[in-house]
Amino acid sequence: MNEIICPNCKKAFKIDEAGYADILKQVHDHKFEEELQQRLAYANTEKESAIKLAEATVKSLMQDQITNKEKELTELKSQSALALSQKLNVKDSEITQLKARIDNIEVEKKLAINEAVQKVQKERDSLENDVKTKDLEKQSLENSLKQQFSTVLKTKDDIIKYKDEEIARVKEMKQRLSTKMLGETLEQHCETEFNKLRSTAFQRAYFEKDNDARSGSKGDFIYRESDEFGTEIISIMFEMKNEGDETATKKKNDDFLKELDKDRIEKKCEYAVLVSLLESDSELYNTGIVDMSYKYPKMYVVRPQFFIPIITLLRNAAMTSLKYKAELALVKSQNIDITNFEDKMTTFKEGFSRNYDLASRKFKEAIDEIDKTISHLQKTKDALLSSENNLRLANEKAEDLTIKKLTHGNPTMKAKFDELTDNAE
Repeated sequence: MNEIICPNCKKAFKIDEAGYADILKQVHDHKFEEELQQRLAYANTEKESAIKLAEATVKSLMQDQITNKEKELTELKSQSALALSQKLNVKDSEITQLKARIDNIEVEKKLAINEAVQKVQKERDSLENDVKTKDLEKQSLENSLKQQFSTVLKTKDDIIKYKDEEIARVKEMKQRLSTKMLGETLEQHCETEFNKLRSTAFQRAYFEKDNDARSGSKGDFIYRESDEFGTEIISIMFEMKNEGDETATKKKNDDFLKELDKDRIEKKCEYAVLVSLLESDSELYNTGIVDMSYKYPKMYVVRPQFFIPIITLLRNAAMTSLKYKAELALVKSQNIDITNFEDKMTTFKEGFSRNYDLASRKFKEAIDEIDKTISHLQKTKDALLSSENNLRLANEKAEDLTIKKLTHGNPTMKAKFDELTDNAE
């Protein structure tokens, strides 16, 4: 459909291909017909002008000659009759000649008119041929425009058909996925798809949920695979994002790439893959596997139907470098063995030195305790010796003690002892 704006009312209306071609033909026919009529009218005007000019010229010439002859006749009337007769004869002869000349002029005039008519007819024929040529050109142009318009319409129809088919395919995919995933999440769907092939295609693969959120975030699944020698072939951090059509706030895939790249680095994965149903109308993400490594290294965005193919694709690519990884792992293991031996030697030395220091300190503490014990025993010995001396002095004092000494200077006690002595006697 073409949109045309009316030059008078400035109102736009649409017209199909047939109507557009018909209007174009009417405009061209009217234009060529008008030009033909103008040229024919111009040719007729020139013809009539030429005829009138020739007639006026002949009439003027004849009128002048007749006027001159009448003057001569008037002059001749005054002459003699003989001379007049002779002159009349001469004049009659001249008049005859003039009439003959007039006849010749009439013939010439007719010839001129015929020539002018023929010229006009030739111009008319030329104009008719031009009109036919223009009609042919117009027809050719119309056919060319129709062909181009038809091609454009066909291309547009093909594009519309492709778009409709693509929309129908996406809708069918969404409906199929929605039906298949009814009652389960996208994560469960991917896990189920992987488990279907785990025993046959991924026997040495690790595919489990990422439950480590110590860094504040975590992915959904981690895929790791190693060969029979324990050399890692590939590792992938997966994030699954699903959003229903009824969701008010629509998210974009780019909103999750930065966090996914962070999780990939923290969990030491080689690749990161976002399995997404977001932006369902995007032609970019609906084409298949989208490489996002221009934003984040080794980053891909896929639809759920490409979940297994992306693993297979990355796994096959990693298998080519497996030999080099094995050699690198061997070198690393050798270096690790040497490092472990050196670490053990260092650990033994450090342990022996620590134990020696502890034993040395304990031995010194024991010596110090023995010295303290000896000093304590010496003090005890000195105390015992001092006690023996005091006991000896006390014994000597006890032996030297008498009643006389006890009562000396104490009359009361002396009286008591004297009384006791008397009673005894």
